[in-house]
Amino acid sequence: MSKKIKTLLFTLAFSFFLGKHAYAATYSVSPGDSLYKLGNLFNVPVSTIMTNNKLSSSTIYVDQKLNILSSCYTIKSGDTLYSISKKFQVPIANIQKINNISNDTIFAGQNIYLPAGLDTVSSAYSASDISLLSRLINAEAGGEPYEAQVAVGAVVMNRVKSADFPNSISGVINEQINGYYQFTPVLNGYINNPASQSSINAAYAAINGNDPTNGALFYFDNSTTNSWLWSLPISIEIDKMVFSY
Repeated sequence: MSKKIKTLLFTLAFSFFLGKHAYAATYSVSPGDSLYKLGNLFNVPVSTIMTNNKLSSSTIYVDQKLNILSSCYTIKSGDTLYSISKKFQVPIANIQKINNISNDTIFAGQNIYLPAGLDTVSSAYSASDISLLSRLINAEAGGEPYEAQVAVGAVVMNRVKSADFPNSISGVINEQINGYYQFTPVLNGYINNPASQSSINAAYAAINGNDPTNGALFYFDNSTTNSWLWSLPISIEIDKMVFSY
């Protein structure tokens, strides 16, 4: 087998391995770090770290910020670093290093990063839920930055948690108020289009508790002339999307 084919097969295998659960941790380089050590720490090939951070060489420096593929876990009540370490078979020291933390203090609802490839998603949501959320994200923000895609998913999850909306992903996405669908892609059928891998990743991130909007319940395109939407308190604007309460 040629070297090129081996490289291609490895790349495809690694992409499949990361699949649905890949997120990007922002890691601050510490003294003694190297790309080789970070690759082992995060379970990610050095070439992937270099590509994702547009590095032309393997040289890195202290306090440099690197975006490294990882798994995201939302801490539950009763979790400790020890229990998380046992559950995912990752040494406590590695968890601390990946997250740039120096103590054992964690709290419920906090998101921490673990080596890439681990299945950290709550079993509370079915494959159907995740598929539906991914397709909504793709239809609403497929051409937007990844942060905006996660934010769209977060709005759905925030509605699921709110007493003012249905308490399920499908209930929120398919909700009608006064005969009108809350999400246009449900009405026009775009939600039936396949989701991109980026949208799938964003859905998992939102389900795991990642929320760039800090609790927003609405979003809209900044070109809209709807005065009611613009009257809502704005949480954040990401590219052409506005997220509000």
